[in-house]
Amino acid sequence: MLKMDHTQMLRLSEPHAAVTPHTPEAADPARHVLNRLRLCAMECRAAARTDLFEACALLTLEGENAKRTFIATFVKCLSDAVHAPVKWYPPGTSELTFDEAWVLRCLTSIKQDDDSSLAFLLRSRVAPAERRYVGYLLGRISDQFAQF
Repeated sequence: MLKMDHTQMLRLSEPHAAVTPHTPEAADPARHVLNRLRLCAMECRAAARTDLFEACALLTLEGENAKRTFIATFVKCLSDAVHAPVKWYPPGTSELTFDEAWVLRCLTSIKQDDDSSLAFLLRSRVAPAERRYVGYLLGRISDQFAQF
């Protein structure tokens, strides 16, 4: 497996590192968010599982680590919430997995204040007990990436 330090991995999460400036993805802020999620998924593979309810209770709303905290918690808990393994491609990959497309649709629904679509998306994959928490984490991720 390719070894890289945290700084190199963060560079992969930046839009300019993932795509060339002349591709449509370079201007797409959703790709930036997706690459951050993918990077976090790579980092979280060896991390311990986190209970969704406890994780939401422990999150801080302020500070420089807020983005990283919300993303890491979301990535760690999503497999349990959907009761299936979640597949993430490496940062910079142009294709989307079904899971990644679903997350981007959820984030787009939040940004467009489309509560009906978000509710449908959550109902389609997330267990009833976890919908509120997954929606909360998605909302905080959306808030942290205002340009999305």
